[in-house]
Amino acid sequence: MAEPTDSGNGNTGNPPAGAAPPSVQVRVVGQYIKDLSFENPNVRKMIEGPGEKPALRVEVNVNATKVADKVFESTILFKAEAGSDTGVIYDLELAYAGLFEVQNLPEQALEPFLLINCPSLLFPFLRRIVADLTREGGFPPLLLDPIDFAALFMQRQQQGQPGVQARVN
Repeated sequence: MAEPTDSGNGNTGNPPAGAAPPSVQVRVVGQYIKDLSFENPNVRKMIEGPGEKPALRVEVNVNATKVADKVFESTILFKAEAGSDTGVIYDLELAYAGLFEVQNLPEQALEPFLLINCPSLLFPFLRRIVADLTREGGFPPLLLDPIDFAALFMQRQQQGQPGVQARVN
């Protein structure tokens, strides 16, 4: 092992005993729509009459992968399907992702960070896209309530679903 260098001022290049560990640094490298689909298959039927109140089914999931040294992609997978007695009203699928450079984060904290904190940063942008798409599709905007990504993470852990650990490292 190399010996610490002495710069002549008594500083050996090693942090002093009892010094705080380096602080965690996170940088949003970018965020983007990774995949998007909006289908409006029964628009003619909807013009004739909307029928009964539509049923809305929403699914949300998150995943993360390592893309480079200290750079990770966190993705929110969102699906919404509205249907009524006339059939499918609209079907929306959106994968919204962000690239995050993460330094000095303990290994055991990486998976929760990528599946809780990163999606929380991305969610307001996904929410806006969903509202705009449904409005531009000719429907009232779908305004999503906030999502508790920590609860989603815990639910995933309790169900025994593997986290992203294998894909992150």
